[in-house]
Amino acid sequence: MPPIAMQRRHLLACMVAIGAVTLWPEARLLAQQMHDFMEGPPVRDLPAQQLSPRVWMIHSPDGFPTPENRGMMANIVFVVTTAGVVVLDSGASLQIGEMAIRMIRKVSSLPVVAVFNSHYHGDHWLGNHAFVKAYGDTLPIYALPHTIEQIKGTEGHLWRSLMERWTNQSTAGTRVVAPSMAVQHGQTLQFGDTTLRMHHYGKAHTPSDLCVEVVQDKVTTVGDIAMTNRIANMDDGSYLGTFKYYQALQQATGEQLWVPGHGHARRDLLQTYGIFLAGIWDNALQAVKDGKSEAEAKAMVLADPRVAVRARTMAGFDGNIGKYTSLAYLEAEKEAF
Repeated sequence: MPPIAMQRRHLLACMVAIGAVTLWPEARLLAQQMHDFMEGPPVRDLPAQQLSPRVWMIHSPDGFPTPENRGMMANIVFVVTTAGVVVLDSGASLQIGEMAIRMIRKVSSLPVVAVFNSHYHGDHWLGNHAFVKAYGDTLPIYALPHTIEQIKGTEGHLWRSLMERWTNQSTAGTRVVAPSMAVQHGQTLQFGDTTLRMHHYGKAHTPSDLCVEVVQDKVTTVGDIAMTNRIANMDDGSYLGTFKYYQALQQATGEQLWVPGHGHARRDLLQTYGIFLAGIWDNALQAVKDGKSEAEAKAMVLADPRVAVRARTMAGFDGNIGKYTSLAYLEAEKEAF
């Protein structure tokens, strides 16, 4: 166990013991404060890559949180405008957000003036803590209303706890900082010389996936509705909704450089990932129509060239393809009947 985890748990145990023996309310408060005070180790620097004249990305090489990567599993994108820097997804912890700030300052001397969160999964917003710590509690953090509701509700502390567990306490010290400003589909926000347009076309990866278009650069961040080479979590999502979202988004924006939450930016991202998802969905739907079982549906999915071509290279494929075939099968049952 890393020293930070041992130290933190020892101190918390001592505080709880003191509170139990003395019944001091102050001791219980101190125990909570110690939890917040103890911080995990810093995250190694990952230099930002320039994607367009205004847009930069700190690319995460890993797709899932581990003690070794300390939770660095999702891309962080930032836009350098004449009014300041705008961050599109802040990372999975205080420490990751602090690393992002270090990298931003290597690119621009301007302050961060806004943060956007694409959805409520914690690897995309727990870094908010670092930005309000550095730039003040009044820093505007934008998201769709449902995302704000979820983070303020059970999802916020759930994701904080999960990230600590998955990284063996490396993200300790991260505070839940929910978005403070609601945005809506079609809304545009101006930051100096740069226009950002909000897009939301219903349930895809989650019920509230926000895509942000950097209008002048023809670059759009898509959060987790599409990934370059990782199988996406569909527990809160919809296959049919994802296909509809892709179609509406492309009709609204035209040709773009699509920037995912996981993986590299690509101009054909929605097409290539959509083909993979269709390989799952089409077979699940056909299996339901033919009265076949989930197991038979999975065999059909694995035999489909659109899926099979990804089996060897896609992160998390073996551990997740059965689950996400099952989710497609359940959705197909609702669609078919």
